[in-house]
Amino acid sequence: MPTTTLTGGTATPSHSHLHTRITAAGSLIALGIVYGDIGTSPLYTVRGVFAGRPITEEVVLGTISAIIWTLTLLTTVKYVFIAMKADNHGEGGILALFARLRRLKVKWLYLPAIIGAAALLADGIITPPISVGSAIEGLRMIKPDLNTVPIILGILVGLFTFQQFGTAIIGKLFGPVMLLFFGMLAVLGVVHLAHEWSILRALNPYYAIHMLTTIPGAFWLLGSIFLCSTGAEALYADMGHVGRRNIYVSWTFVKICLVLNYLGQGAWLLQHLGAPLGERNLFFELIPAWGLVPAIALCTLATIIASQALISGSFTLVIEALRLNFWPKVKVAYPTDLRGQAYVPSLNWILCAGCIGVVLHFQESSRMEAAFGLAVTVTMLMTTVLLAYYLRLRRVNPAWIVLLLAVYFTVEGSFLAANLRKFPEGGYISVLLGALLLLVMVSWIQGRRIRTELEKYVPLAESLPLLRKLSVDESVPKFATHLVYLTESDNPRLVENAIIHSIFRKSPKRADVYFLLHVITTDEPYTKAYTATPLLEDDLVRVEFHLGFRVDHAINYMFRQVITDLVKSREIDITSRYTSLRDQDVVGDFQFVILNRTLPYAQSLTAWQRMMARFSGVLRWLGSSQQESFGLDNSSLTIENIPLLTPDRPELALRREK
Repeated sequence: MPTTTLTGGTATPSHSHLHTRITAAGSLIALGIVYGDIGTSPLYTVRGVFAGRPITEEVVLGTISAIIWTLTLLTTVKYVFIAMKADNHGEGGILALFARLRRLKVKWLYLPAIIGAAALLADGIITPPISVGSAIEGLRMIKPDLNTVPIILGILVGLFTFQQFGTAIIGKLFGPVMLLFFGMLAVLGVVHLAHEWSILRALNPYYAIHMLTTIPGAFWLLGSIFLCSTGAEALYADMGHVGRRNIYVSWTFVKICLVLNYLGQGAWLLQHLGAPLGERNLFFELIPAWGLVPAIALCTLATIIASQALISGSFTLVIEALRLNFWPKVKVAYPTDLRGQAYVPSLNWILCAGCIGVVLHFQESSRMEAAFGLAVTVTMLMTTVLLAYYLRLRRVNPAWIVLLLAVYFTVEGSFLAANLRKFPEGGYISVLLGALLLLVMVSWIQGRRIRTELEKYVPLAESLPLLRKLSVDESVPKFATHLVYLTESDNPRLVENAIIHSIFRKSPKRADVYFLLHVITTDEPYTKAYTATPLLEDDLVRVEFHLGFRVDHAINYMFRQVITDLVKSREIDITSRYTSLRDQDVVGDFQFVILNRTLPYAQSLTAWQRMMARFSGVLRWLGSSQQESFGLDNSSLTIENIPLLTPDRPELALRREK
């Protein structure tokens, strides 16, 4: 039977419109969604270099030059020019890239994907505190003894609490606010640039190379300099929301504003050579006293928007991981009708708790810099690995692939080495967070793999004659008119032995019509289609759902659509088979059976398998059940425990005594 579209195929008109046309509205939306993280980096990047280091002309020119060329090499060349062309039907991000590369059948390729995803989620815990903290601490320019921690915590808790309502309404303000913010960055930069034009020498990469190769200890400054590009990975991940072309246009504007502001900061530093900055915030030193309050308010709004974009990006990342079976099943809500906007309650409060912990631990945004950047560097390196495979998939000349690996392993490897120096000062926080998130992913993947290996599949054809007899055997009490099982068998000719066991051996279940539902997660993000194949006329139907990795797996809702279609095409009759009810055209009942596969004999597994299986079991218990994941109704659901593994135990063989 041909594939049938559930709702609108693989892309909505608005979605394809974003990816094929450049519009002023699309570019404005991009400003609000994509650039929050990278846009707020001027608040803390240069400050970190000179907080404890004397301000010298060589280091000022070298730092600003390194920042400009980092933005060029990492953000413009790698992400805007290369990575954004490695899209998956308009979607970007490390997991979307992996989804496209799955066809290569490289077994270990999931490792860089999950390592990068875990590191990016860890960064999502550190970015909101350092961004909001950097803005709020500007109030100390007015009141030096102000305790900013309660204000920062209040803003962050309010932000996470608001997530459950969605951001459709306030999201309309993001673009205009960020437009004002970037305009302020540019104006501040130009004003100070006009006082010290000699800073324009920093446009020459010579000064960055000279600083790194001749000044003792300058290499370690890369740990702070790298912070200018921490939002590049988020830029790639958010491509699906606004479209590649709109990012091309808006990034030109954003980069000009960023470069002007960094040049302005460099110009200010050249006029204040000598002692380190200490506790002073360089960014707010650029602002005249009369403009401090409105500037701090605008910066605070910008950092809240940056945090919101990162939180939404984390939700999207986990949903992609969930659909790719990289993450335990968790509840996903859709608070608004805005496409792609979702809310993951469990992740939201994990991020909230993590952000609160980071603020309470470090107290000052300047101290958070030690934990910031290390995780993103790892993500960038993993993206580089996947991009090399993407270029291989596109049959690019191997020489170009080797050049890409050489350049970006050198650049990003240098940033990683510099960031590792900050490990004892707080970098261990991001490593610990990333390791915990990676452990969750590895345990879930390995647990599923173990269960798949232990699952026995049997030929369905062998059970069809018995199924037909059972369906009409009135000596067996009818379990349901329509009985529905969820199967993980990719082969329509095979079915889990557990399902056969449930139907025939564990309290035989007679039904008029049996359904086998199978979900296939496609590499395309928004596919919504199904096939329905009668395997036994009037008795057994297999339905395959083809759903994109960003589509909500609301199986209960989708199954109703399938049944409606099949009834309209007269392929099935769902009228009750009871004579008294059939005469009144009453629809027969539907009963879902979910099989909970247990491991009662785990001692037969290896120590590694037992550990992964148990950890995976804990994650299954903490996460959502299959019932919640698929939106199944309690009133039409039966859950059965079926042992996955019943091994032979020859050492327990008994002999019968006379």
